[in-house]
Amino acid sequence: MNGRLPEDLETGCCVVGGGPAGIMLGYLLARAGVRVTVLEKHNDFFRDFRGDTIHPSTMQVLDELGFLDDFLKMPHQEVTGLGGVVGDFRFVAADFRHLPARCKFIALMPQWDFLNFVSERASKLPGFDLRMQHEATDLIWDGDRVGGVLARTPNGEIRVRADQVVACDGRHSTVRAAAKLELQEFGVPIDVLWFRISRHAGDPEQVLGRVNYGKALIMIDRFDYFQAGMIVPKGSLDGIQRQGLDAFKDTIRRIAPFLDGRVEELHDWDQVKLLTVQINRLRRWHRPGLLCIGDAAHAMSPAGGVGINLAIQDAVAAANGLAGPLRNRRVTEPDLAAVQNRREFPARITQAVQVRAHNAFANIFRQEGPMNAPWQLKAVLAIPGLRRALGYAVGIGVRPEHVRTPAIRQ
Repeated sequence: MNGRLPEDLETGCCVVGGGPAGIMLGYLLARAGVRVTVLEKHNDFFRDFRGDTIHPSTMQVLDELGFLDDFLKMPHQEVTGLGGVVGDFRFVAADFRHLPARCKFIALMPQWDFLNFVSERASKLPGFDLRMQHEATDLIWDGDRVGGVLARTPNGEIRVRADQVVACDGRHSTVRAAAKLELQEFGVPIDVLWFRISRHAGDPEQVLGRVNYGKALIMIDRFDYFQAGMIVPKGSLDGIQRQGLDAFKDTIRRIAPFLDGRVEELHDWDQVKLLTVQINRLRRWHRPGLLCIGDAAHAMSPAGGVGINLAIQDAVAAANGLAGPLRNRRVTEPDLAAVQNRREFPARITQAVQVRAHNAFANIFRQEGPMNAPWQLKAVLAIPGLRRALGYAVGIGVRPEHVRTPAIRQ
């Protein structure tokens, strides 16, 4: 790549991806006095079928930053426990009401509202530069060190030179691929078919969802509609489509009879989006000049809605570890390795639990008729203190992070 492109940028840290990890990291670094450029390939944050769960650990971070009260003024639902229905057995598995946190609930909020909230506050910091419609396409190398990224924009390609690049561009990370970092895949037996269906006043609240007839239906309340997800065997979409949309709607009716009339809102398969569930993790999260965090480092299953919160915890840990070196323009390999060493353990534990849960869940698909809750489920739920322990595991998680970066005026 010789010659000068239409516009070249220089920055302290180039964050690729304007999702939860990228926006939070950009805010924290700019707040700590680092020049940050965040590249987001879309022209807004509106993307349907994204995680909408803001966990107590994330709201604790917002509280430490001083804007939790403003956040809670935004429209949201507060969920104090996660549960579901297996057959006709209704249960609560995780209880958040006793957490050692200010917010003893999960907030359900569209992810684009959360991203707009944080980015609006970041935009007030002089060191924060958010570039929409800037898609990273390749890395710039200075010898064996990453020195920036090449990005596609509406006005042509640009080079963004940076002391440090952080990949927050998700499970299909372009930056990760360009760096040729080795990815470990862990088999997952399920996929999710996401769709919208209208919500009526008086509908039962279902967060983890309903399980019956060998199927599972997740329903996330978004005020006037549900973001619904049908959990299906991996690779089964073609077969489901061959059976026809009417058969798919019949399945929804059987699992959730109260949706009977509303399934007719599904007119074609374009309204049903496939989420290919992946669980994977990089062996090495970094190269000189480059660090991967969030889904770019460890893709999570949607189970428990923990992916967004792990990504934000990664961002807090990365800011804590890199803000000082970035201000001094001397980020070393040990600095990057320290971030991975701190955050790999929570990712490993969470993914191990998810893999075991999915393998057990695969047994559901062998059922065809009406289901009864297995005695093992009832026995486990009767263990004293289990609901509180699961509430902590989901709501706070393994090794929660706290803001250690100072607020520095530039």
